[in-house]
Amino acid sequence: MKYKEFAKTGEKVSIIGLGCMGMSSAYGKRDDTESVATLEYALELGINFWDTADVYGNGANEELISKVLVPNRNRVFIATKFGFRVRGGNGNVFVGGETYVDASPKWMRQALEESLRRLKIETIDLYYAHRVDPNLPVEETVGAMSELVKEGKIRYLGLSECTAEDLKKANAVHPITALQSEYSLLTRDVEKEILPLTKELGIAFVPFAPLSRGLITNKLDAGSLASDDFRKNLPRYQGEYLDNNQKLSAAFAEFSESKNCTPAQLAIAWVMAQIDNIIPIPGTKRRQYLEENAGATNVVLTAKDFEAIEAIIEKYPNIGARYSDRENKFLKK
Repeated sequence: MKYKEFAKTGEKVSIIGLGCMGMSSAYGKRDDTESVATLEYALELGINFWDTADVYGNGANEELISKVLVPNRNRVFIATKFGFRVRGGNGNVFVGGETYVDASPKWMRQALEESLRRLKIETIDLYYAHRVDPNLPVEETVGAMSELVKEGKIRYLGLSECTAEDLKKANAVHPITALQSEYSLLTRDVEKEILPLTKELGIAFVPFAPLSRGLITNKLDAGSLASDDFRKNLPRYQGEYLDNNQKLSAAFAEFSESKNCTPAQLAIAWVMAQIDNIIPIPGTKRRQYLEENAGATNVVLTAKDFEAIEAIIEKYPNIGARYSDRENKFLKK
């Protein structure tokens, strides 16, 4: 595995990370035994940048990760998040439940203590505000987060899915080390403002869902998704959009053969090649896919490759929105 400096911190993290959400939520049935084996295999492969959140499995993901994290604390750079809540504690943020964002200093401190308890550690390496609170200036949230740095409970601050303006405001209060947003061949909203801004400010850009939640791998059978799979309600997995995306992924898979790699490896390599401060975190709960994803670090793309990939995307433009109205309401425009 290759490593790079994480922002300007002096920390060395693997150039590809591991998104752990699907181990405990959003993507169908859990398999904790295989998930633990996947975390252990990540260590063998040298993937030391792991990403979770307090709402993944309503805390279950942090508890799961702790089984491998605690005995290997010095080998893992752990990131978690706070901010999403479910009113009344009923349901979860992915399927059911009245979800809202609370990034207030009061909730942040309570959420942090609960994350530390579940992870069974004393300090979190990277702590994100999962979304910007629409009822609170981002400066207030970040100011409160910076107090936790002084107390030694977190080391670095991050934001997830914020606007460029909010990132500037937040960074003026306390250095923001990482910004996490969705970014893939099919989701490219960040290219106009966010990507260049993170580079300008020396902030690591951490794209989640670089495989477009499985769409670009040409392995996904959308018709067999479990009833509690988060993706069933997303536009890209329905009707004319799904038809377009299946054709797109088939064409992309055909091109990946010419590069002697899988579609997943090609898609991740494309993301990694966009900007040098990028660290994608493809998610998986299976060792075979973890190993496949890690192989993306060996894929080299030429200028002609980029042109060919763009031509495929342009041929199948009816991709659909990445979120439904339910999820979009948590994004600031």
